[in-house]
Amino acid sequence: MTTRAHAGAPRYDLITQPDDGVDAVLALLASATRSLHVKQFTLDEHQILEALIHAHKKDVRVRVMLNQHRASGHRFNDESFEKLRGAGVKVAWANPQFDISHEKSVVVDGKAALIATFNMQRKYFGHTRDYGIVCRNPAQVAEIERCFEADWKREPFRPSESSGLAWSADNARPTMAELIDSAHQRLDIQHPKFIDGTILDRIAEAQDRGVHVRLLSGGKHGISGADAPDTFSSLRILRRTGVKVRRQKHLKLHAKVILADARRALVGSMNIDHRSFDRRRELGIVLDDQPIVDRLAAVFEHDWRLAEDYMPPDPLQLASHDHGELPDDPDFIHD
Repeated sequence: MTTRAHAGAPRYDLITQPDDGVDAVLALLASATRSLHVKQFTLDEHQILEALIHAHKKDVRVRVMLNQHRASGHRFNDESFEKLRGAGVKVAWANPQFDISHEKSVVVDGKAALIATFNMQRKYFGHTRDYGIVCRNPAQVAEIERCFEADWKREPFRPSESSGLAWSADNARPTMAELIDSAHQRLDIQHPKFIDGTILDRIAEAQDRGVHVRLLSGGKHGISGADAPDTFSSLRILRRTGVKVRRQKHLKLHAKVILADARRALVGSMNIDHRSFDRRRELGIVLDDQPIVDRLAAVFEHDWRLAEDYMPPDPLQLASHDHGELPDDPDFIHD
């Protein structure tokens, strides 16, 4: 179930998928009385679409921004776009300044914001490991709202220097690097892609300075043919530095979380991928709220115990790439 940081008026809640399911998101949407601002990479879950239309009919000011196409060029939000527009909901395509808008956020009444790793599709509420942070920190909510307005109006946006939010294409890479650099004893990473030299160097350096690094990957599952060789090579290199690498298979791995010393965490939409940092709109949040971090650490431990040791295949040995992998799912791709 949703984990509350504090009794009474928590500043942060944690949504864990698939445990909390779509109901956690529906409850957040239903709480809106004045406004709902939604920015999504993929949105076709019918209950969420109906909830947005219902909110609009209750005179909640609903605006929805959808990513236009995948990296492959495939369009997947057209039907949802037309359904929302047909119901009178204000809907727009994401800011064309970015190759892809991979951000997964919702702002409710300007008072609460969801920052998620999951897309609003059925499979992400039942078959994948994913996380969402419901934030009630006024400054952070205001900044997410400010970015929504800027992207809606196609205007420039610059994040605050120390808001605790990680934005692409602005400060996401240095924010992630700083978190990794801050680890003294333990670094736990649950991510599907590893295609950024700066972050890989930081992970290897942490291991070299004596930090115990554990890395949960999803293997090849969901990785495009073009990205698989770099991910395999990166994981092989990290193994040689002493990083413990396992492959998660009991759930599809879509989560993106890094935990430093079980005291701080970064949760967000960005993959460890240079395109995520440099060419896409992404959003993450750094947390030091101990109850939330403790819950993230507990889920990581659970997934680590169920995972298997993983020796990534040689990128040049194509016949070995699918060994031990989950069945292919053409609709499950890490963009």
